[in-house]
Amino acid sequence: MDIGASDYVREVRSLLEETVRTQGEAVGRAAALMAASLRGGGVIQAFGSGHSEAVAMEIAGRAGGLVPSNRLALRDIVLYGGAPVSVLTEAPSRLERDPSVARRIYDLAPVEPQDVFVLVSSSGVNGSVVELASLVKERGHDLIALTSVRHSTAMTSRHPSGRKLLDLADVVLDNGAPYGDAVLPLPGGGSFGAVSTITSALLAQMVVAEVVRELAGDGQSPPVYRSANVAGGDEHNQALESRYAGRIRRGA
Repeated sequence: MDIGASDYVREVRSLLEETVRTQGEAVGRAAALMAASLRGGGVIQAFGSGHSEAVAMEIAGRAGGLVPSNRLALRDIVLYGGAPVSVLTEAPSRLERDPSVARRIYDLAPVEPQDVFVLVSSSGVNGSVVELASLVKERGHDLIALTSVRHSTAMTSRHPSGRKLLDLADVVLDNGAPYGDAVLPLPGGGSFGAVSTITSALLAQMVVAEVVRELAGDGQSPPVYRSANVAGGDEHNQALESRYAGRIRRGA
């Protein structure tokens, strides 16, 4: 087999260029929803499970990102809800597919009506994320989905309604990942070289950049984190976080 890093880089570069070329309008619409929420005192609620949690971390609680943000996760039912740790360790994939966990995650979060949600799932079909999307829309929130349209449309929903994340969103950001995520072929079948995390992170940061541009255009000083590893970073961040006391949390 003579396929390796250079081939992977070529595929990733092509997908990144495709993402920039095709998702500009959706990025703008997502940023407009997020900026409107922040202007109204809202918070960005970001959720992802599995590898998608890494993308939620791009949106909530990182250097260069927006302070009024929360990262929701399956483990919230343990950290904030008192469920035993065993629910996370014994069958994590089953928990991800369980619709009933979504309401517990929502109810445990410091959510207000003006909040906007960003739900991240490349497949977009598992019970927890689809149920959370359903609940978000029932409660009247704007919903941004970050998903793979190609993968999701090739899958059958694992939610009892038959719906998928992209069916419920106000804005869909398509990370362009292929069915199965990986882009390089293995001899004898299968593939390797996953790409969804890379293109999804790009989309997340593009949206944040547009939100900052919109807020700065209003004459505001956008509430953006500095790295805690630069001089004055802690003081800057603590001052901003104090504006949102009781609305944001920085758990594990």
